[in-house]
Amino acid sequence: MTTTVTLIPGDGITRELAESVIAILDAAGADIVFEEQPAGADCYASCGSGIPDATIDSIRKNKIALKGKLLAPPSPEYPNPNSELRQKLDLFAAVRPIRNLRGISARHKDVDIVLIREISEDIYAGLEHKVREDIVTTIKVVTEQGCSRISRFAFEYAQRRNRKRVSLIHKANIMKITDGLFIRSCEKVYDDFKDIEFWKYIVDNACMQLLLRPHQFDVMLMGNLYGDIMSDLGAGIVGGISASMGAMVGGVGDDQIVIFEALHGDAPDLVGKNSANPLPFILPAIYMLEHLEQDETAKRIQAAVETAIQDGIVTADLGGTSSTSEVTKAIIARL
Repeated sequence: MTTTVTLIPGDGITRELAESVIAILDAAGADIVFEEQPAGADCYASCGSGIPDATIDSIRKNKIALKGKLLAPPSPEYPNPNSELRQKLDLFAAVRPIRNLRGISARHKDVDIVLIREISEDIYAGLEHKVREDIVTTIKVVTEQGCSRISRFAFEYAQRRNRKRVSLIHKANIMKITDGLFIRSCEKVYDDFKDIEFWKYIVDNACMQLLLRPHQFDVMLMGNLYGDIMSDLGAGIVGGISASMGAMVGGVGDDQIVIFEALHGDAPDLVGKNSANPLPFILPAIYMLEHLEQDETAKRIQAAVETAIQDGIVTADLGGTSSTSEVTKAIIARL
C-alpha cells in the first residue's frame, strides 16, 4: 500500500535538497507519495504563521512526515517553529541513531547506538525570569508523567528492536530533585522490562565514555538539554552531519506521529549554487523507509549512497568537487 508522507522542505538550502531526496526515492521505487506543506521563516513571512494549521492537519492525517530545516527569525514575537511543531503535536521523544556510514571518515567504526531524548520539558520549556538587571534565572521543568512516558518509550524501543541495554544519563548528584525524579520514574518503568539491562551514568562521565568507548552503549536515555549536547557529540564520533539522521515522535499505537528530520544548518551561502551536501536530507529519508518497513528499498539506497561516497563523488565539505546534482545522479546510477 502506498504511504502518503507530509513533506516539509523548510528554509534555506533544504528546499533544494528536498528535490534530491524526491528524485532518489522515485528512482528507487519507494512506495511513497509526498504531500508538500510549508513551515518555517519563509512561511511566516508569506502567511503570518511558521506552522500553518494546514501543515499540522496534514501531519496528523498522514502520521508520517519528512522535514527540512526550519528557521526562526530573531524577533522575540516570532515563536520558534520547531518548538511550536513539538507543542502542537505533543512530540515528546527525539530518536537519534548514531551509526557509521561507510566511506565517511570517523573516530570510531562499527558504532550502533540509539540516543533517545525527551523534548517536551527540561529547560527548553523556556521559562526565564529576570530577578534584577544583573541576575536572571532559568527554570528546569520535570514532571513524573514526562519522565515515565519517555522512559517507557525507551524500554519499549529497546525491546522491539532486540536491544540489550538502556543507559540513563543524568546529573542527579547536583540536581537531586529534578534529575532524581527522572531516575525514580525510570526505575519504576524498568520493573516491567527486567530482560533489558539498565545502567546509569552521570552526564559528564557519559560524554567522556561516549567519546572514548562508544561500543559500551546501546540505547541512551536522557532529558532535553543533555540530549541536545550528546546528540551532536554522537554525530561527531561517526563522522559529523553527513552521517546523521533523526526523528521526533509523539502519541502511541495508531495515533503515533513520527517526523523524520534533516539535522544540518540552513547554509544561506550555498542557496542556488548547486553545491550543498544532500546526505543530511537523504539519510532521514532512508530512516523513514526503515520505519515504514520498506527495508529492501532503504538498503538499496544506503548501499548506493555508500558506494558513491567511496567512489569519491562527494561535495566540497567532504573533500570532493561534485555538485549537489552530480551526487544525486551518482546515487541514482548506483541503485
